Amino acid sequence: MDRLRGKAAFITGGGSGIGRAIAQRFAGEGASVMVADIRADAAAQTAQMIAADGARAASVYVDVTDADAVQSAVARTADELGGIDVVVNNAGITIVGAAHELSAEQWDRELSINLKSVYLVSRAAWSHLQARGGGSIVSTASIAGLWAIPDDAAYCASKAAVIMLTKCMALDGAREQIRANCVCPGFVQTPMIDGYFDDQPDPQAARRFATGLHPLGRLGEPVDIADAFVYLASDEARWVTGTALVVDGGLTSGIWAAGGAS
Repeated sequence: MDRLRGKAAFITGGGSGIGRAIAQRFAGEGASVMVADIRADAAAQTAQMIAADGARAASVYVDVTDADAVQSAVARTADELGGIDVVVNNAGITIVGAAHELSAEQWDRELSINLKSVYLVSRAAWSHLQARGGGSIVSTASIAGLWAIPDDAAYCASKAAVIMLTKCMALDGAREQIRANCVCPGFVQTPMIDGYFDDQPDPQAARRFATGLHPLGRLGEPVDIADAFVYLASDEARWVTGTALVVDGGLTSGIWAAGGAS
């Protein structure tokens, strides 16, 4: 249980769901973690849960769309944890709607939180990773960045852009041993996916349909995704950069008929 021993991690969107699971798994593997979230109380709760298990954790408020707030939170993390080795860009939202239905404000909000934040956080942390002689940036993308989903245009566009930004940062950071990767989850049981289902005309039918898309027969759990983040942040992935790791219960493997092929 020491795959991240001695590493310090800054984790956005750590107040719940996948972000909370990542923070807990990182701490369980020996990392010290800074849990960052716009919901300061949720971030503090995650940090308290981790500290109760004897690991080192702190929390900080951050609006990931505000460059100054990001810079401040990252600087505080480096001061409190003694540096930064791993950056996790996990903050995100989904706003349901086709391109012709979304308002300009909705489009800008989704792209700002899901995409611009990855740029802002990674830029702010870059010099701290350089100071450590390298490090790891791991971002939450989505299978929606690989496969289009009806009535989810801004989310799909933002996650596709996260995948490409990841590849660009991998090239730009390679000489300094800064690795950049992303994880593409399928449908995962989180507060965000609950909100997505609630926005559908028939939430229960939407949940059943989404579950049936996964050949392994269930929605993902946050820890399923967190385990992938542990790998990409660890030295086991020392020769892995620029990749989009799909963790989706088989959803994108091909056409699937629930219960087996006909």
